[in-house]
Amino acid sequence: MEEGLVSLGEYSISNVHSRDCPGTYPGRNDAWDLDRFKQLFRVEVVSLEDDALVFDMIGIDASIANAFRRILLAEVPTMAVEKVFVHNNTSLIQDEVLAHRLGLIPIKADPRLFEFPPQRTEEGDKWPSSTPEHMLEFVLKVRCTHAPAPGGAGRRGTAAEPYVNSKVVSGDMEWIPIGDQAKTLSDVGPVKNDILIAKLRPGQEIHVRMVCVKGVGKDHAKFSPVATASYRLLPDITLLEPVVGERADRLAKCFSTGVIKVVGNGDSRRAEVGDTRKDSCSREVLRHEDLKNCVQLSRVRNHFIFSVESTGALAPEELMVEAVKTLMSKCKHFIRELDCLGSQ
Repeated sequence: MEEGLVSLGEYSISNVHSRDCPGTYPGRNDAWDLDRFKQLFRVEVVSLEDDALVFDMIGIDASIANAFRRILLAEVPTMAVEKVFVHNNTSLIQDEVLAHRLGLIPIKADPRLFEFPPQRTEEGDKWPSSTPEHMLEFVLKVRCTHAPAPGGAGRRGTAAEPYVNSKVVSGDMEWIPIGDQAKTLSDVGPVKNDILIAKLRPGQEIHVRMVCVKGVGKDHAKFSPVATASYRLLPDITLLEPVVGERADRLAKCFSTGVIKVVGNGDSRRAEVGDTRKDSCSREVLRHEDLKNCVQLSRVRNHFIFSVESTGALAPEELMVEAVKTLMSKCKHFIRELDCLGSQ
C-alpha cells in the first residue's frame, strides 16, 4: 500500500494518519515546507452551475479541507430576516411559527455591501433604527378573497380557482428601500419566488414588516450561505489480477455504475477500472470470497472532492473565495496574537 493511500479493508480502515504532522512516521522528515506545498497544491474545477460547484482540492491536509467546510457553513455572512413586526395575522399559523418560516427564506442581497448590526449593550436596549448600511426591509401584505365567478354572476369562482391569494409565497414579499438603497442596490428580494409561506381562506390576512440584517451561520442556521458543503476523498481502485468472464460481470455489479467496465465479448470479456470518482466505497466486493482478493480498495489521502451548493445569496465560486479570505483573516489574527505573546 502506498503511503498516500488510505486502505479500505473488510473490517477496518488503515493507513489513515496524516503526513503533515512531524513525527507521525518514524524516520521521516514531514516538516511543512512552503516550496513543496506550492509544487503539490492545485485546484481543479469539475463542474460549475448557478447554485452548485464541484471541484478537486489536491495536495492539502484534511484539517485544512475541513476548515474550509466549517467556514462555508458557519462563518461566511449573508442577509436574513431577523425581526418580524406582525400588524395582522388571522391565518392558522401562529405568529412565532410564521416569523420562523420567514427567517429561513434565503434573501438575494450581497452581504459584502452591508455592515453587521451594532451590538446592544444592555438587555433593555431598543432595536436600532433602520439604517441603509445595516438593514433591509420587506413588507408582506396578503388578503384572501373569493374569486369572482365567470360572467360576474355571484361571488364564487371556478372549482379550479375558487379563491384569490389562497397561497402566500415568498414572491409576495415587497422590498422597501431604506435611504438611497434604491440607487445603490438592485435585484433585492427572495432567492426563489415560489417558496410557500402559508395558506389562507377568504377573510384571512397576513400583514407583517420584516427587517433583514447581516449575520453568520454560527449564530443561526438561517444565515448559512450554503445548503450543503461537503467533501470526500478520491476513491482509488486497483485490480490485482485479471478478472474475466462471469466473474467480470459480478465484479462490475459490486460497484456503482461506471466504476468497473466490462470490455470484450463472450468468454473473453474482462473487467477494467473505469471512473473511480463514481465509487461510493460500499465495499460490497469484499462480501464475495472469489472476488475480494482480486481488487484493492483505497482512497487518496490528499485529494478532496468538494461539493458546494449555494442557497442563492452569492454564487458558489464567490462563497469559496469568501471562505479563503476568512481563513486568511483568522491566520493573520493568530500570528498577531503570537507576536504579542513573544513581545511580553
